[in-house]
Amino acid sequence: MTRTAIVTGAARGIGAAVAARLAHDGLQVALLDLDETACADGVQRITDSGGRALAVGADVADSGAVTDAVARVAEELGPPTVLVNNAGITRDNLLFKMSEDDWDSVIGVHLRGAFLMTRAVQEFMTQRRDGRIINLSSKSALGNRGQANYSAAKAGLQGFTKTLAIELGKFGITVNAIAPGFIATDMTAATARRLGMTTEELHRAAAEQIPLGRVGTPEDIANTVSFLAGEGASFVSGQVIYVAGGPVD
Repeated sequence: MTRTAIVTGAARGIGAAVAARLAHDGLQVALLDLDETACADGVQRITDSGGRALAVGADVADSGAVTDAVARVAEELGPPTVLVNNAGITRDNLLFKMSEDDWDSVIGVHLRGAFLMTRAVQEFMTQRRDGRIINLSSKSALGNRGQANYSAAKAGLQGFTKTLAIELGKFGITVNAIAPGFIATDMTAATARRLGMTTEELHRAAAEQIPLGRVGTPEDIANTVSFLAGEGASFVSGQVIYVAGGPVD
């Protein structure tokens, strides 16, 4: 039976790597992002490799857009059996400088987005009594200076994950979270610019704090998603897996 995955925030970085890996694993993949055209390259790479993929444009914080997007995926690819809630943004600032929009935007994309996407796909999964939901949290869930909004959202996703694992387990649906450490992406490159550093300088500084002596790659996260989405993880649910190159306190 062909399985269908939806990956949010799939235009670049971790999301693009996850989509490519799931396609490699034999799943049909819907690459969902705010701008549908931004997913075109990812879709092309998958189809060129013999897979089947679909680009879908939607704001994950918009209930109507999410409903329409999931319905389109179900119609064009088939009922979703895997959901990867990866879409995310940063609006970093110290609390006293943080605007309400900075707070609402980050909470909206990460938490509201995961809620809306999961609510939309769970109907298909419960009917089939099969499903894998994987939420992207972060090491920042444990606290990180200048990221009160992002840390709160990522910590919230961990509670969301554990609660859904309890609620949906009886339907054969597993729900887990991955909490990356420092991963080299466009987002971390933007952080380097904000700090007045080159990307290479930031990577070197981060690697010095990581026991494995290197920063992570999007593929490191994609490999973990592959495991959690596969049959080998059928008895793993309600877990937060830190992929950070070392122990996390």
